[in-house]
Amino acid sequence: MGYARTALVLAALTGLFLGCGWLIGGQTGMVIAFGLALVMNVGSYWFSDKLVLRMYGAQPAEGTELNAIVEELAARGGMPVPKVYLIDSDQPNAFATGRNPQNAAVAATTGIIRTLSYDELAGVMAHELAHIKNHDTLTMTISATMAGAISTLASFGMFFGGSRDNRPNAIVQIALMILAPLAATIVQMAISRSREYEADRIGGEICGNPVALADALAKIAGGVSHIPNETAEAKPATAHMFIINPLSGRGMDSLFSTHPDTGNRIAALMEQARAMGVGTSRVGFMGGAAQNPFAGGREPGPWG
Repeated sequence: MGYARTALVLAALTGLFLGCGWLIGGQTGMVIAFGLALVMNVGSYWFSDKLVLRMYGAQPAEGTELNAIVEELAARGGMPVPKVYLIDSDQPNAFATGRNPQNAAVAATTGIIRTLSYDELAGVMAHELAHIKNHDTLTMTISATMAGAISTLASFGMFFGGSRDNRPNAIVQIALMILAPLAATIVQMAISRSREYEADRIGGEICGNPVALADALAKIAGGVSHIPNETAEAKPATAHMFIINPLSGRGMDSLFSTHPDTGNRIAALMEQARAMGVGTSRVGFMGGAAQNPFAGGREPGPWG
C-alpha cells in the first residue's frame, strides 16, 4: 500500500472520529476528539508494537527455532530481523506489528507451532515479514486503534450529548451511532483484503515455496473455525492484523470480510507456485524436499 493511500485511510478514520466527537458534544466535542485522535495516532506510531504485544501477552522467543526461521527469512528478504514473540493461545495464528522494518515484531501462537510443519511455519513467517517490508504494519495498528476508539465514542453518544442546538436530532444521532463503527470497519476491511494478497505473493517469494504457505493457510483456517481466540474476541478491532481472521473460520470475498476468502488466497498461491516452477513438489525453503502434510495424517509441527 502506498503512503498516499495510507494517509487517505487514516484521514478517513480521523474524520469519522471527529464526527463522533461532534455528535456527542458539538464543536467542543469535535475539538476534544481531534486532540484525542492526534494523541492516539502519535502514540500508535511510537508504541504500536508494544501495545498490541502486551494486549496478547506475547513473550520473547529468543533462542528458539522460530527465531532462527525468522532470521533466515529476513536475510532472504534483505530486511532487518524483527523481534520474535510467542503467544500462549491454542488457536493457530500469527501477526506482525511495528512502525517500520527497523522497529517491528512478529508474533506466533503456540497453537500454530503445534499445528504446522517447519516449511509451513516458514511460509507464515515470510507472509508476516512481507507486511513489515511493505510498511503495512503501521497502518494496520493505527487503524485498529482508531476503529476501536470510533466504536467506543459511538456507543457513548447514545447516552451523552451536547445541547439540542449543537447536535443533530435523535433520528440522525441513532443513524450515525450505527454507521460510524460500520464505516470504520469497512475502511479496515479495505486495507486488509488488498494487503493480504500482496503479502501472500511476497511471502511466497521470500520463502521460495508458495505451496507451503497455501497448506499453512488451509490448516490455520481449519483451526480458527473451532478454536477461539479470547483476546481477539474481546478486541475485535485487532482481528485484521492476523494472517487469518481469528474471529471466524468462514472468510468471504465480500464487503463485510476482514480477510479475503482463504480458498482464493490458496488458488493465487498455487498459481504463483506454478509460475515459479515449484508445482506440488513442496521443496522446503532451506533446500530440502518437504513432506506432504496431508499424507498419512497430520505432520508434526516444527517443535517435534
